[in-house]
Amino acid sequence: MIQGSIVAIVTPMKPDGEIDYEAFGKLIEWHVESGTDAIVVVGTTGESPTLTEQEHCDLIGFCVKQVRGRIPVIAGTGSNNTREAIYYTEAAKEYGADACLLVTPYYNKPSQDGLYAHFRTIAENVDIPQILYNVPARTGCDLLPETVDRLADVDNIIGIKEATGDLDRAQHVIHLCADRITILSGDDATALDLMLAGGKGNISVTANVAPAQMHEMCRLAIAGEREQASLLNARLAGLHNALFLESNPVPVKWALRELGYIDRGIRLPLVELNSAYHIPLREAIRHAGLS
Repeated sequence: MIQGSIVAIVTPMKPDGEIDYEAFGKLIEWHVESGTDAIVVVGTTGESPTLTEQEHCDLIGFCVKQVRGRIPVIAGTGSNNTREAIYYTEAAKEYGADACLLVTPYYNKPSQDGLYAHFRTIAENVDIPQILYNVPARTGCDLLPETVDRLADVDNIIGIKEATGDLDRAQHVIHLCADRITILSGDDATALDLMLAGGKGNISVTANVAPAQMHEMCRLAIAGEREQASLLNARLAGLHNALFLESNPVPVKWALRELGYIDRGIRLPLVELNSAYHIPLREAIRHAGLS
C-alpha cells in the first residue's frame, strides 16, 4: 500500500529554465534520508504542463534510477486526451515507476460517464497501479464520489488523491470506497483531518520543504495519535497556507531556493514569487523550524 507522506516533488531548473538534474538528484536523496514515504514526479508541482514529452519521460526515468527501489515512485501521467494519458502511463511503466497519478481531464469538461470511461480505459490498457486525482479548482472538472465508487471496482485503480479540501466530501469517499482503494489527501491544510477520518496519507506540497516533519505528522495521524499529530501540524500550518499565496509551484520553488536546495528557475507562464509574499513565506518557514 502506498501511504504516508508522499511528496509532489518540484522539478529543479536553472535560471534559463533548463532542468537541473544535479539538484534533482540531491533533492531525491534528501527525501529518502528524511523519511518521505513516496515521491510523485512530474505532477502539477513538477510543472508537468510546461515539460516536453521527452523531458516528462526522462524525469520519470531519472527519478526511478535515483531512488533505486528504496521508496515508491509515482509518475504523473494524466491528460485530457485519453490516448495521450495511455501513452504517458505506458511510458511510466516502461521506465519502472511503481504507480501512476492521473488527474481528471481538464478544459473539455467530460460528464461523469465520460470520466468513468476515461479512467477505466487507461486502467484496462496499462497494467500498472493507478491513482485517481481530483482537483476541480484547477481542472474545472469534478470527479464525484459516486463515480469514484464505480471506479474502485477496477482492479488496478488503487487510490484517489482527493484535493478538494472539502472534508465532508472526503469522508463520503472514505465511507464509499476505503475498503477497496486508498484515500489520500491532496490538500495540506486539511490533510491531518482527512487522515484522522481514515485516509492513509497526503500527496503534499509542504513535504518539499519539510519532509521529515510531514513524514512524522502523517505517521502519527494515520496511527490515530490525534494530539501529537495536531501539535506537529500546528507548526506546519503557516507553510500549508503560505505555499499557496500564488499558484503552486511558484511559492514552494521560492522557498526551496531560499533554503539553498535549488537554483532560481521556473518556466513561463509562471514567474517568480511576487516580493509582497516574501516576508510571510519566510515567517512560515521560520515558524516551522526550518531556518
